[in-house]
Amino acid sequence: MALLMTPVILSLLLLAAHASRAGFPLPVPVLMLALVGLLAVPRCWAARTLQVVLMVGALEWVRTTVVLAVARQAAGLPATRMVIILVAVALLTAASALVFRNSRLRRRFGC
Repeated sequence: MALLMTPVILSLLLLAAHASRAGFPLPVPVLMLALVGLLAVPRCWAARTLQVVLMVGALEWVRTTVVLAVARQAAGLPATRMVIILVAVALLTAASALVFRNSRLRRRFGC
């Protein structure tokens, strides 16, 4: 069970670090860290909340990728490696939302 939840925890920690580094107000990274606690709530609404947050987080990674790539290209700096890394993080975050489709987690969360 813990192994299934590892990508979700990692994605939320990365989103918290991103929110902190990107200058979001303090409650945003704190909320990302607090959402890890929802993994202990065996209710369907908790799983759905995490899925929505992870999908929105994946979109934020895509947005960040575009913004940073455009800025780096405008500055004449290479952007390929950064784009590959951020797209991988976005894919990990989006895939983390799919973890809740696993039969064991569906039973645990009652979905």
